[in-house]
Amino acid sequence: MSGATVSRQADPAPNRLWERVGRQLRHPTGFGGRVAGALMARVNAVPNRAAIDFLEVAPDDDVLEIGFGPGEGVARLAELAPMGRVCGIDASHEMFAAAARRNRAAIARRHVRLVEGDFRALPWRAGAFSKVLAVNVAYFFGDDARELSEIHRVLRPGGGVAIYATSAATMRRWPFAGGETHRHLDEMTLRSMLSRGGFASADIEINQVRLAMGVSGLVARAKRGVSPTS
Repeated sequence: MSGATVSRQADPAPNRLWERVGRQLRHPTGFGGRVAGALMARVNAVPNRAAIDFLEVAPDDDVLEIGFGPGEGVARLAELAPMGRVCGIDASHEMFAAAARRNRAAIARRHVRLVEGDFRALPWRAGAFSKVLAVNVAYFFGDDARELSEIHRVLRPGGGVAIYATSAATMRRWPFAGGETHRHLDEMTLRSMLSRGGFASADIEINQVRLAMGVSGLVARAKRGVSPTS
């Protein structure tokens, strides 16, 4: 057709596929969720180590992991805190089942307790834990930072939280980590979320970490003030 131009619309199918992948990473379900869990076990190994190192777990610490996924972090925390207790919460039934299998011996000894539930309503009393770990879950926290308020509530005065998140600069390169499913976090955003959750600015420290294949991440460490009201 001489002189005519043909308009080509982008195929939306790839975008829908990547969005489904992102939703499985946010809340793994069914077979796709089990595949996502296996991927998390590999991808989260280095971030888990980095965040746990910053957490400085003592042998008698009582530790909570938010969003434990397939359970490797829980297993490592149980090794580091043999005289304390380790608890974890995840919203995904598939991840709860996988982590329970991985940690069955520690669960049988009542050293580890895992629950399936809501990060915005943690089923523990105030001041139940001396340390809290959260790896690759802060992208999914609400605008009101209620999840961080709950972390602040269950921490003892003087207790600390370590949060790992892949940086916004890296996340923007990944098609499965779009704004529909993932909040993109830079240092300022992460610091602001922690402040809204009740942590004093002076008690927040954020470090940049470099991982393989050009991935950059952030590890935030925050302490609850020693005053019961801080």
